[in-house]
Amino acid sequence: MEIHQLQLLRELGELGSVTAVADTLFVTPSAVSQQLSQLQRSVGVPLTRKQGRTLVLTNAGRALAEAGGRVVQAMAQAEAAISEHLEAPNGTVTVCAFHSAGQTLYGPLIAAVRAAGGPELLLTDEDVAEHDFPALTGRYDLVLAHRMSHSGQWQSSNITATTLAEEPFDVALPAGHPLAAKLSLQPKDVIDEPWATSRAGYSPDDVLGGISMLAGTSPRVAHRVNDYTTVAAIVAGGGVLGLLPRHLATSALPSGVVLRPLEGITTRRKIDLLSRPENLARRSVRMVAEVLQDLLTELTQNGTRPAGP
Repeated sequence: MEIHQLQLLRELGELGSVTAVADTLFVTPSAVSQQLSQLQRSVGVPLTRKQGRTLVLTNAGRALAEAGGRVVQAMAQAEAAISEHLEAPNGTVTVCAFHSAGQTLYGPLIAAVRAAGGPELLLTDEDVAEHDFPALTGRYDLVLAHRMSHSGQWQSSNITATTLAEEPFDVALPAGHPLAAKLSLQPKDVIDEPWATSRAGYSPDDVLGGISMLAGTSPRVAHRVNDYTTVAAIVAGGGVLGLLPRHLATSALPSGVVLRPLEGITTRRKIDLLSRPENLARRSVRMVAEVLQDLLTELTQNGTRPAGP
């Protein structure tokens, strides 16, 4: 028993002939007859009978047509509710970001969405390894994720991924360090220094591995810390170098710490927005995604930090 079959039965009760039903619904009479026959077989009782040259509904047919009308009406209301939900600019949108993205973008995001009369935001952060970001789309409408450019695309058929920006990693060092006098640094300049870097599986450790390969020797890792604010504080304390993303770690940079670009390291960190396709069907989610794209474009192309609230 299918919705369109119930609709045909209801129309037959109203119009009294298969031809009239076919003309009203822009289908062929044979298609109407076929669907009514299938419906009758599925319920097991006669739904129609001949009355002269007119086809009329039996008592069972009338009962089913009335019930079917309520089903058709309920389905129409459900479709209208879904359409209204998908097109509503308000509601609630959940956003998850890795730490440095949240620190830099969440304030401006709140301000921009509020100014546009957009949805309510529920924001959180997750510190996960690169390969664990796709799973977060099961809990959040939008997920800001990062991956190294050599990592390739996300290996999931259930998500939509859009690259919002790319950024290199720079060497963070105390302003009084001898290497701070250089405008840029090469792997051979820094490989013998002690490092504060991330745990394995995170972007800074991947970049340090690239430095090691180009310099031909292993780095000396003194501290393994994932939070960029903490890394910057350790560098400010003296004695070690760090690796910080150029754009999304500027809020974590204390006075006395400078950034210098690395020559010879072409890999970049991609900042991607991940979502399930059904979430992006909502207008409110698409609006927040567009704001995030604008904020990151302003940050990475113009070199200025987006304004906060």
